[in-house]
This record gives sequence, C-alpha cells and structure tokens, in this order.
Amino acid sequence: MTPEPSLLDTQEKRLKTYRFASRIVERGMVSSVGDGVMWIEGLPSAAIEELVRTGDGSLGLVFQLAAARIGAMILEESPDMHAGTTVALNGQRQLAIPTGDEVLGRVVDPLGAPLDGGPPPDCHDVRMLERASPQITERDFVNQPLYTGNKIADTMIPVGHGQRQLLIGDNGTGKTTFALDAVLHQKGHGVRCVYVLIGQNRSTVASVIETLRASGALDYTTVVVAEATALPGLKYLAPFAGCTMAEHWIEAGHRTLIVYDDLSTHAQIYRELSLLLRRPPGREAYPGDIFYLHARLLERSTCLLPEKGGGSMTALVVVGTEQDEIAAYIPTNLISITDGQIYFDHKLFAAGILPAIDVPRSVSRIGGQAQHPAIKRESARMKLEYLQFLELEIFSHFGSKLEERIQARLAKGQLLRAILKQDAQRPLSPETQLAWLIAFNEGLFKGMDQEAIDEALKKLARGVEALPLRLDDPREEWATRVGGWLS
Repeated sequence: MTPEPSLLDTQEKRLKTYRFASRIVERGMVSSVGDGVMWIEGLPSAAIEELVRTGDGSLGLVFQLAAARIGAMILEESPDMHAGTTVALNGQRQLAIPTGDEVLGRVVDPLGAPLDGGPPPDCHDVRMLERASPQITERDFVNQPLYTGNKIADTMIPVGHGQRQLLIGDNGTGKTTFALDAVLHQKGHGVRCVYVLIGQNRSTVASVIETLRASGALDYTTVVVAEATALPGLKYLAPFAGCTMAEHWIEAGHRTLIVYDDLSTHAQIYRELSLLLRRPPGREAYPGDIFYLHARLLERSTCLLPEKGGGSMTALVVVGTEQDEIAAYIPTNLISITDGQIYFDHKLFAAGILPAIDVPRSVSRIGGQAQHPAIKRESARMKLEYLQFLELEIFSHFGSKLEERIQARLAKGQLLRAILKQDAQRPLSPETQLAWLIAFNEGLFKGMDQEAIDEALKKLARGVEALPLRLDDPREEWATRVGGWLS
C-alpha cells in the first residue's frame, strides 16, 4: 500500500532535517515497590502528576517529591516489576483519558480501559484528568428540576440540575438503591449518566451493572469501576475520571448525572496513599489537603450559562457513616461542600420504613428554586403536616390519653407515612407525584390501609399514563381527574 503524499512529505522533511547529535535522556531506578506505590531514585526533572514508565512496562503517576527520591502511585503493574527496574519519564505531563459518546453503555476502569469484555472505546476526544472547575461568570442558577422518581426526594427534598446532593447514612440503609433509582428514572429524559464505583466488592459491582442493564439504563450510562481489589492509584483516580467523562457532555450542552459511590472510601484510599508516600498526617491521619481533594472534584459539578453551552452536571455523592455519626471528619467536610443532604436512618430501615429517609435531618439548599410551582405548592402543605406529625408522635409516647384532634392528626400522619413508602426500582413520574399529592391534600386516601394505598397509587399511575396531563394544567382539572381515577 502506497503511503499518502502528505505522509511522504513529512518523512522527507524529517530526513532532511535530521542531524547526528548526542541526546541526553533521564533514567531513574525503582528503589522499592509495594502496596501499590513505588519509590524512584533519579529523574530530577519529574513533576507532580507526571507519568513515568518502568522498563517492564508498568505505569506510575508521580505523587510525592523528596530531596533524594520521588514517590509514585502505580496505575499499571507488570508481574515482573521489582526493585532495580529502570524508569523513564513518559513524556506526558498530565494524565489524559478518552471521553465521548463512545463510552456510553460501557464499563471501564479509571484509565478508560474496558472491563466489559468489549474492545477499547474508539473515542476521538481525549481530556486531561485534572481540570479547573468552571469560573463563576460561566455558571448559571439552578433552575431546572432533576426528578429522581422518589416520593420523598421529589416532593420534600428536591434536586435541581447542576446541584451537588449528599446521600449520607450508615452502610446498608439504601443509599446505593436511591442513587440507582435516580439513574433509572432518567430513561427517556435526555440525561446522560456516569456511575462511579470506588472500592466496592465485586458482587456489588456486578449487581449495579446487572440492574442498569436489565432496565435498559446502561444505554445512557457509563460505569467507571475501581473495585476493592484494584490498585490504590486507580481507586484514587476513579471519581476524577468519571467527572472528566461527564464534562465532555456538559460542554456539548447535555444534562448529566454523576454518582460517586462512595467518597468516604475514596478519602480512606487517599489517606492510605499519603501515608505510604510519607506525606505528613493530620486529623485522624488524613493529609492536610483532604478538604481540597473533594472540593476541587465537586466544584466541577455545576450548571453552565446558555452561551457556554447550557449543560449541567448533577452530582449525587454517597458517603458512609458509623453509628449515625454525621459529625465525623469526612461527612462534615462533604456536608460543607455540597448543596444539601439526604439522610438515611438505620432505625427507619430496621422498622421497615423504606426508603429510610429521615426528613427532619435532610435538606436541599437550592433544589426548591428548581421545583415545579405545582409540585411545590402541593408539597409545602404536605411537608408541614408530616413534620408536625413526627414531633407529635414523639410526644404521644409519654401520654396514654390524647385529645381527639391530636389522634386525628396522628392518624393522618401515619397515613402519609404509608403513602411515602416505596419499593426499589419503582420510580414515579413527576405527573404521578403531583397526582398523589393532590389526592392526599384532598383527603382521598383517608381510611385506606397499606394494601389499598398501593392499589390507589397504581390507579393514579395508570390514569396519568392513559390520559396525560401536564404539570402546568389548572389544579381544578387535576383534582377532577384524580377524584375520578380513585372513585
């Protein structure tokens, strides 16, 4: 095959300009290796976050500079790697990963390598992993709702496109289930999703991927996996890789949703790497820049102005607690960075109240500004009654006899609690949310047990699907339709 003329011209030019001369190339040597890090002697011109390649083919990322040696986290490790192996600079000052529509529907590691058995994504766009967050002058106000399909969240703790919402609670209380339901609910809404799994065991990873695949959500989702057995360096890079992939779409004007599951594990990995590479420890042995680590990541989630593309990146940040201790170091750091939190309580979970969201301890600082006026109007009254019920329920435990008025309010609150129960992978449309809110405020659920409530909600969903109504339609029309569906 004859090379193209342009290629021949390039080769001729190189031959004409080639000159014999001595060339100096830096070479270092691995002095020690283990636990996912290596110490290198030599390479005096190496910089932080520069890539290095060892003689056996392993890849490292410079993470620590010292007077006599440098420390690097290992990203690709060869079985033949050992002390004494030669090391050279890779010629790449910053780590870059492939991004684009080609990664949709794929399961990849933080370097973009496929984990689903398919070929490597044929991406035409390559982006630096570490990027500055958008300037304030490039950001828009959060003004569009992102519906999760969850009754409690969409009505009382709303999330807007471009918001950073924390999912906090003990392990096993339903945080991952909530995040998965939010991803499933984006089907058909033009939202592209990135699900980042950090340090999860293989069974959890397989369960998440299978849930996405079975529901058809994998078609618009990229799963970035750094499982528990992966190198610490890959687990450290995982959330930044997912964020970089999502940034490709928001700069093209698309709406995206990214889930970090979870950043408490990510903080522990960062502490492990920092201690192994002899960084000075601080509180609870975390390095002093642990706050900056997550701040620079989450600040990249935002809503851009129309002239900047108008895209948005909404972040659902999962963080685990121990024994409901939300005042621990990492949770308080993330609470201060994010725009609100949804708190999952293990007592509610144990009592079978699912989803186990503790409404009084949950808040959305800016989502209400993006909530649809119709849902906001109906949910305001409902939320007030629910919060008053929770307070009355506590005081009712101290008295054996209550006034009829108090008993009626308690009964209405218990009815609302039954309505708010929701099975996993059963997200509701915004129209169905408005339908049940109006039905509750009109007293149409009164006297129903749990089985009757579930059947009534199904009727409302079927009614909305059969005779579509818009959220902007008059309330009188909504009330008439809802009454007819439940009659």
